[in-house]
Amino acid sequence: MAETYNGYCVKCREKRDFPGEVSETNGRRMAKGTCPVCGTKMTRILGKA
Repeated sequence: MAETYNGYCVKCREKRDFPGEVSETNGRRMAKGTCPVCGTKMTRILGKA
C-alpha cells in the first residue's frame, strides 16, 4: 500500500512528493521511497499516530 508523502530530495535540493511505504526503525516511523525525478532514495520521519 504505497501512499504519497512530501519530502526533501538532497540531490535535487527541492521538496517533492514521492510514493513510499511506512517502515519502523528504532521505534520511529518513517516513509521511504525514491525521488520521481532523479531516482535518489528519500525518507521522511513521521509523527506518532
